Amino acid sequence: MNAQLFILLLLVPLLFISCGSEKKEPTRVPEGRTLTYTGVLSFLTPDGSEITSVEIAVANDEESRSSGLMDVRNLPKQHGMLFIFDDEQPRSFWMANTPLSLDIIFVNSEKEIVRIHRNTQPYSEKNFASEFPAMYVVEVNAGFTTRHDITEAAKIEFEL
Repeated sequence: MNAQLFILLLLVPLLFISCGSEKKEPTRVPEGRTLTYTGVLSFLTPDGSEITSVEIAVANDEESRSSGLMDVRNLPKQHGMLFIFDDEQPRSFWMANTPLSLDIIFVNSEKEIVRIHRNTQPYSEKNFASEFPAMYVVEVNAGFTTRHDITEAAKIEFEL
């Protein structure tokens, strides 16, 4: 056997052994923002019977409304965010920098649901419009309104 071939046959297994012994750091996913839940919001049938409730984080000033659920990577089951505005007018939300698929629920000053956008696409720049004046917006995990049979004309009430 040729000496060069012999050396090559000895070195190839060593190369594989040395490559396999390298320790690799696990890929870490950034944790994102965490929320503080300070209230409870109930969804009601049009006649006032409770359907279900969620713990809510509240966005009631310009800064918290602008941040919303951006960079939130974990929204526990039966949790959501309530956006409170100073007046009632047509509203529009988008999903830029939001990694979760959501149901976006627009609610008028009488606390009646006027529009629901279900299963929104994460990171989308599409505008989701209320189509009617809204004073409140509720965001919950995608599929929540379908699972609980929450429809337009249902109502909300909340305690902060």
